[in-house]
Amino acid sequence: MSNRIAILADYAEENWLSMDLCASRLLAHLPSSLHGELIQPSMKKRASPILARKGQIHIVDRLLNRQWDYPRYVRRHVSKQYDFFHIVDHSYANLALMTPSERTGIYCHDLDAFQCLTQSEVERRPWWFRKMSRRVLSGLQTASIIFYSTKAVHADMLRFQLFDPARLIHAPYGVDEAFSIVPPDAKTPDELKCLSDGPWLLHVGATIPRKRIDILLQVFAAARERFPSLRLCKLGSAWTVEQESQIRRDDLQRSILHLGKVSPSLLVDTYRRASAVVVTSDAEGFGLPLIEAMACGAPVIASDIPVLRESGGSGAIYAPVGNIDAWVASIARVIAGDATVPSRDQRLAWAAQFSWFEHAKIIANAYLKLQ
Repeated sequence: MSNRIAILADYAEENWLSMDLCASRLLAHLPSSLHGELIQPSMKKRASPILARKGQIHIVDRLLNRQWDYPRYVRRHVSKQYDFFHIVDHSYANLALMTPSERTGIYCHDLDAFQCLTQSEVERRPWWFRKMSRRVLSGLQTASIIFYSTKAVHADMLRFQLFDPARLIHAPYGVDEAFSIVPPDAKTPDELKCLSDGPWLLHVGATIPRKRIDILLQVFAAARERFPSLRLCKLGSAWTVEQESQIRRDDLQRSILHLGKVSPSLLVDTYRRASAVVVTSDAEGFGLPLIEAMACGAPVIASDIPVLRESGGSGAIYAPVGNIDAWVASIARVIAGDATVPSRDQRLAWAAQFSWFEHAKIIANAYLKLQ
């Protein structure tokens, strides 16, 4: 009889696509020795919808659900029913305070959530935020296993001496089989037909500060001066007020297609057809769009930071985070088909190293060793 593991996922209402993906892929690829069950309660809405911009979750609802409702749900309905407990997202690590620590593991994707504690001179936060972060960190520190995605994240963990190194396990992300090159007879989806008359860039992900959407928009504005027909396609979170202001200021509205959250099949189709996928972040835990894009054959231009160098390897090209000229030059190389850009075969070979099956196998074996 297989052991049962509760996979404690983020609230679906939060729309953290990468966290939802990690939960679903782990559940789908667990070996038969471990039976996984997804735990994902519905978020309770207390704040008036008027308080939330464009359907986004108001901070009051986010805090109450994360810090009050979900922990109590786990304590009442989950904590005694399973052999193991896997928390998908380290920013939900306070849930570990409600589960048996000796049978709990947490995936720590990066240390951004704790920067106000580890580097308070860099990120200043009010007292209540620091207190909440300490509680989340204390939950993370109680876990018997802490998974991480890259050596760069591991180095940060050791540098700040937050965890016992013996509990840290490297479990890289994977690429789903659906991410592949475009079939010869594939038709362009209706949503993308408006982009078919020229080159276009793709950005996939959130619009939080570390994604450096301000740089993305500066790069696009500068590149458009060189290539007037260039377009930008954005998948993921809605623009912030500041980003919308930047778009208007630089008169970019007519050259941008924002599709928001899309179906898995449309995500694949978008990667396949992009002239280049750009990742402008100044900090990441891994950078899933790099390997997803490469698995679809797309050229990738990424920020030249250690974690993206590690994830993108020889399959991507890199530009310094704030060097707009370098980014534009990289885009020009891709559009021109420059021989120095990694070939499609190189991109496919790099992405092929990453497997959700191996990801799930590493995680499952770590839990089974706790017995």
